[in-house]
Amino acid sequence: MSLSAEETARYARHIVLKRIGGVGQQRLKAAKALIIGAGGLGSPALAYLAAAGVGTIGIVDDDHVSLSNLQRQIVHRSSDEGIAKVASAQRFAADLNPHITVNTHPIRLTADNGDELISLYDLVLDGSDNFATRKLVADLCAQHHKPLVAGAVTLFDGNLTVFMPYQGDNPSFDDLYPAPPENEAQFSCEEVGILGPITGVIGSLQALEAIKLITKVGAPLVGELLIYDGLNASASKMKYRRRAKA
Repeated sequence: MSLSAEETARYARHIVLKRIGGVGQQRLKAAKALIIGAGGLGSPALAYLAAAGVGTIGIVDDDHVSLSNLQRQIVHRSSDEGIAKVASAQRFAADLNPHITVNTHPIRLTADNGDELISLYDLVLDGSDNFATRKLVADLCAQHHKPLVAGAVTLFDGNLTVFMPYQGDNPSFDDLYPAPPENEAQFSCEEVGILGPITGVIGSLQALEAIKLITKVGAPLVGELLIYDGLNASASKMKYRRRAKA
């Protein structure tokens, strides 16, 4: 896709960046990315994908903005309280970059609607907050051969990985998470809290991984889990691999 004069000026720092350049920016413009959740992770991911010029961004969320969201969900304003999160997120992205298209999906992703929805996009960023949805998204992305950038946060920490199990011997979601966590509800942000900037760190890294995948630069976090410890300002990587079948 060609870039207009205004787009060329807007993305000038990408275009002069070695390994991105004009070709990389055109790939961003042609890309279609789906974000699951317009919350703590989806907010910074949306902001940076929109700013980067990803041409089509879809947002899936069936929730409405509440005051307790605003401590970390940075695309929403106080005046947005009570409106659909996807509408608030769309307004934010459109104000940030008028050259992109933002599709809203004010629904909860399920096994019934997920196939059609994910098939419309090139890659998926998962910012959902429960294991069942995360597994469903991972299974659907694997079936449709879509790269999945998966992030998760809790308390003062976060983690990030990329699933592409349809290529070679790359591991899947089930290889990393063979069983659901015990007592998941006890560790929800409503129960134990979450430090707002942690979602910004992980959501921004999700956008970075997505941009790398789209522009075909660098090495995505396939088979590696990046773990960020906010209290100690440290990061580490844990490798994981495909499990042997019984």
